[in-house]
Amino acid sequence: MKQLKPSKGKLLISDPSILIDSAFSRSVLLLAEHNPKGSIGFILNRPLDISLQDIVPDAFINFRIYSGGPVEQDNLYFIHTIPLLIPNSIEIKDGIFWGGDYEVLFDLLKENKVTQKEVRFFLGYSGWEDGQLDEEIEKNSWTCVENQFTNHLLEKTPSKLWKELMIELGDEFIIWANAPEDPVMN
Repeated sequence: MKQLKPSKGKLLISDPSILIDSAFSRSVLLLAEHNPKGSIGFILNRPLDISLQDIVPDAFINFRIYSGGPVEQDNLYFIHTIPLLIPNSIEIKDGIFWGGDYEVLFDLLKENKVTQKEVRFFLGYSGWEDGQLDEEIEKNSWTCVENQFTNHLLEKTPSKLWKELMIELGDEFIIWANAPEDPVMN
């Protein structure tokens, strides 16, 4: 895979060298916004030990919640692939949408009309000021690639996503794909 310039809808793959960063080690992020003011993304493979019902008791559904990143971790965000069902959704790219009408979404959840392969919830997000993400990419903290999964991204197994993308990056990244999370355990 070729290193690309960041833009909405692209994936950021954390470099193995940022193992000491507990927020981003072995993470894959979807860039939801990238403009001259900065960037916003959500970590796709960092599930938390809480469900939607733990946060919103009347949601009556146990969808897993993910850590979207270290910014505003007390706010709930969501991305999805069902814009025809959720008014006011904002397209990120290739059939993946951000936000929309919460009340409509919760009604859909109560009626079991939405699956976890169609919507993912996050506490917090990842954010960068203007130029900050570009600098981190230049320092090889991230590899920016196309989202080859398009609107099937939420169907990918979160625990395998980073490893799968490391293998696809090839070369020196392949060895990291099978390395233990804690190098001391090697």
